[in-house]
Amino acid sequence: MEDRGSARGGRRKYGPHFSTALNRLGYYLYGYRHFSSRIKGGHTNNKIRISTKPIRAISDDLDILVAFDQESIDLNSHELRPGGVVVADAKFNPTLPDGVDARLFAVPITAIAEELGTSLMKNMVASGASWALLGLPLEVFNKAVEEEFGRKGPAIVEKNVEAVKRGAEYVLELAGGPLEEFRLEPADGRQKLFMIGNEAIGLGAIVAGCRIMSAYPITPASEIMEYLIKKLPKFGGTVIQTEDEIAAATMAIGAGYAGVRAMTASAGPGLSLMMESIGLSGMTETPLVIVDTQRGGPSTGLPTKQEQSDLNAMVYGTHGEIPKLVIAPASIEDCFYDTIEAFNMAEKYQVPVIVMTDLQLSLGKQSCEMLDYEKIPIERGKLVKDAPPLEPNELFKRYEFTEDGVSPRVLPGEKYGLHHVTGVEHDEAGRPSENAQNRQKMMDKRLKKLKGVYIREAIRVDAPHEAPDLLMIGMGSTGGTIDEARQRLAADGVTSNHVTVRQIHPFPADLLLPYLKSAKRIVVLENNATAQLAAQIKLHCGFADNIRSILKYDGTPFLPSEVYKACKELN
Repeated sequence: MEDRGSARGGRRKYGPHFSTALNRLGYYLYGYRHFSSRIKGGHTNNKIRISTKPIRAISDDLDILVAFDQESIDLNSHELRPGGVVVADAKFNPTLPDGVDARLFAVPITAIAEELGTSLMKNMVASGASWALLGLPLEVFNKAVEEEFGRKGPAIVEKNVEAVKRGAEYVLELAGGPLEEFRLEPADGRQKLFMIGNEAIGLGAIVAGCRIMSAYPITPASEIMEYLIKKLPKFGGTVIQTEDEIAAATMAIGAGYAGVRAMTASAGPGLSLMMESIGLSGMTETPLVIVDTQRGGPSTGLPTKQEQSDLNAMVYGTHGEIPKLVIAPASIEDCFYDTIEAFNMAEKYQVPVIVMTDLQLSLGKQSCEMLDYEKIPIERGKLVKDAPPLEPNELFKRYEFTEDGVSPRVLPGEKYGLHHVTGVEHDEAGRPSENAQNRQKMMDKRLKKLKGVYIREAIRVDAPHEAPDLLMIGMGSTGGTIDEARQRLAADGVTSNHVTVRQIHPFPADLLLPYLKSAKRIVVLENNATAQLAAQIKLHCGFADNIRSILKYDGTPFLPSEVYKACKELN
């Protein structure tokens, strides 16, 4: 088989060894973790999809469900395809609910682990059982175990390898050998990265030259902070955990003013607290990079669930009017490259840049191709290093009126660079000014900075048809799901094009218009209740009568089958 889906259920975090070993073999992987918002307890499962081809969506169903408790079987067994398998811990006397067409293999997972010294190894036993059913070579898995536990000594490695072996042997005896219908075709063996979006953002920040991150922990953004806590000091940088998101944003602005590339990251509630600071960045024309990892709202909402409902807040949230960029990565690679571009754009245009992800992209662990570090530009814009001498009592024109709206920028301490910085309206030297003519000129100067400015691939297009039956539009993590739904629609004779909007603000209307005009019907897919992306398209492009929305806001990602069914109903 080319494509398999499995899940681990229970109240234990499933270890990385299973996925690491599959990645080593060259398979493409897509993982998604469903976990409770509680500090302790609550049902958790981790789904991993395995394929010989690139994948960017969770699957509709499961082949193998590994359960550490009966609740996992009760809650997740309905996702099993007919003939699927449940590998369950014999400790809780597992049973299948009525109507579930699956085979149950009760393996003494906990008993084997305890016999080897600790119940903590139950994940290794379960992993060995899953690995064996797929007919994969144990030596590859054992190599991953050795790398993970090698620092703890050979005795620990040996016990974990034995746990994997016993789990594999026990389930193979129950099943009569590997399950041929689950056997995977050989992978290409090529080296790939396997990471979550937040790790890719952190790596991108380091490569971009970021050396300060100020942030307050919040799901699902905390992994960016945790990644940089480990990595940034190796490059002379630091991470500062602030008392709140207001302090985090203003500290990043201060670092940016001093010339250090700095960032912060949060989710919807934290973004709300940063709004005044975003305005300060816009008014003082100080670079600022913010990552918003969207989750279910409003208020505390659904902290650990998928949603894309912060779009309006990012575009319209600040008081007053300032230029800012909102960009939306759509893949793990995008998370890396777009973070670098965010830092470049923030300095080039002296504006706040918001990188908009969502929980599925931020925390979903996925395969991605090797990153190209040779094609990464660093652009610092109009940073003046040798300011010309000033006349007596003259100040540097930090906010000089220029043709493109971007003024020269100096760092503190620059000879002949003395100027005022204030959050109130000001003249070219930064001195407070309420002069009406100056106010209008300053507003015009700031607002024209980003006219016609687009990031790399402001929209990403797959348009094989000149006049498709459907134009499907999405953002963030929805792209892979849309593409799988399109394949099913094509089998039914429905032609479709796909556009992923990657620059949310300023909206790339002129780039999108040709594809809107050519389509018979337009469908916009988003994880919110009020069709925020569709509203942007209608506002900037029109076509309100021809746009239909497919919305999902129950906290779970779209499934390909759901999108396919909704599109069929539209036709």
